[in-house]
Amino acid sequence: MKTAHVVELDRQDARILDALQDNARLSNVELSEIVHLSPSQCQRRRQRLEEMGIVQHYVAQLSPEKLGLTVMALMSVTFERHGEHIAQEFREHIVDYPEILECWSVTGDADYILKVVAADLKAFNDFMMYKLLSLPMVANVRSNLLLEALKSTTRLPVHYGR
Repeated sequence: MKTAHVVELDRQDARILDALQDNARLSNVELSEIVHLSPSQCQRRRQRLEEMGIVQHYVAQLSPEKLGLTVMALMSVTFERHGEHIAQEFREHIVDYPEILECWSVTGDADYILKVVAADLKAFNDFMMYKLLSLPMVANVRSNLLLEALKSTTRLPVHYGR
């Protein structure tokens, strides 16, 4: 795992980050009203947070269900053999699969955990059988269909003045 340089935040930076996590579309004027700074100070601080890589990008969160993507699963992938070349080949394949929302290298019984979305069970099965299991390095796949989200967030706990 990469070790990142931890950035010291002050209270205003933390408040800006919290507000942007609530609504990334806030204008600097709207943001300034929330955090009680001038719009120009908010703009400078926001730009600095972006340049430091704390704010990586802004996204729109879409509703999978409203887009007809009704199946979501966590999939554990185990390799037949291991090696940097094999792992790199796997990475090259999975970046092209839009069904894969996240892919994590993990410790434990599996080599990777995938978060996958599909329109229905047939589409999920087709993805698993004809894409994932057809990769030469994949020995085993175990799936857990996600039934109900008890908590799902992208919000990070932002602290200041460690």
